[in-house]
Amino acid sequence: MAVVTRGEAAYQAARRQRRVATLVGLTVLLACLLASAWVSEVRPATLAAGLPRAGEYFEKLLPTLRWAAIFAGTETEGSLAAWFYRLDSWAWLLFETANMAALATLMGAAAGLLLAFPAARNLGAGTLAVQLARRSMEAMRTVPEIVFALILVWAFGVGPLAGILAIALHTAGACGKLFAESIENTGLGAWDGVRAAGGTWPHACRFAILPQVAPNLLSYALLRFEINLRSASVIGFVGGGGIGQELYTVIAQNYYEEISAIVLLILLAVAGIDLVSERLRHAVIGRLA
Repeated sequence: MAVVTRGEAAYQAARRQRRVATLVGLTVLLACLLASAWVSEVRPATLAAGLPRAGEYFEKLLPTLRWAAIFAGTETEGSLAAWFYRLDSWAWLLFETANMAALATLMGAAAGLLLAFPAARNLGAGTLAVQLARRSMEAMRTVPEIVFALILVWAFGVGPLAGILAIALHTAGACGKLFAESIENTGLGAWDGVRAAGGTWPHACRFAILPQVAPNLLSYALLRFEINLRSASVIGFVGGGGIGQELYTVIAQNYYEEISAIVLLILLAVAGIDLVSERLRHAVIGRLA
């Protein structure tokens, strides 16, 4: 009986200790959240005053559609055709944006792959190579794409080239980190076999590591393509070309219905590419796995 009593007392003491630790952790978390809100100037009064104005703006974006004229021509106010009266030019800009994202993803993923092998600590590239590769990737992914675009627009002029290079730089840093982590999680049995057979370090990377990590690398690259399509839309705000540049123009001129039409087209394009990329990713990974 005494043993049971001591066990119960020890259990209750451990339970109280755990509750106290949880309460202290929640208190620290709440204090950090409040401090963050204070530093960021997030005030309940500001939110309460701004939310109605945001609602008014979104209300202005809604098109004035009329059911009786919904399928009429572009000259009829209240029709879908009048809402999307510039669909041909917007569709071409969306196509340009998708091409920007695709090319930037290809360039960035290729650069990230080259940096991933020396950045992986388990492949023994040497301390200097590891540090240089990792710091380079950190620098590329730390700077936002829009900052790169501002610099490159000054260097290359307004147009898609600056946007492609900006997204590719950020993609190289982001994909390189993910690729390196995939390589570090890979078994080195095949690596040891290639090296024991006389293969060089590049041979072991190509024939031992790459086939093992290829499904994960492809998955990350396709996911990054979906992200880059959204980024390419924003890059246009600073002269990087694509649909974003048109969106910035109509926002600056307060063409509310055109804003909503372009945003809807971007949403549909992103959703469509997300679905296609997901199916492609599963199909290709299923063959490689």
